[in-house]
Amino acid sequence: MTLKACKKAEKMDREFQKKFKFEGSISVLTQMMVDPAATEKRGGAKNLPLRRGEILDVIQFTNQEQILCRNSQRKYGYVPRAMMLPL
Repeated sequence: MTLKACKKAEKMDREFQKKFKFEGSISVLTQMMVDPAATEKRGGAKNLPLRRGEILDVIQFTNQEQILCRNSQRKYGYVPRAMMLPL
């Protein structure tokens, strides 16, 4: 990563921690795939936009309905657990 890209990634991580009130270091628990049969969804206030077959990094299993994830563009948000498949 270049210095500029590294600083941009750090800034996005700080914004994520502030928006989601996430404390501690950000670590990836596992990776999961969005169900290829699911409909694509646009993101909302705290929801992550989804594309079929996209692989997401799981940051936190928040509850029985949602998972906190990060996509390949380093955007964070909640994803419905029913739309996720293990790799």
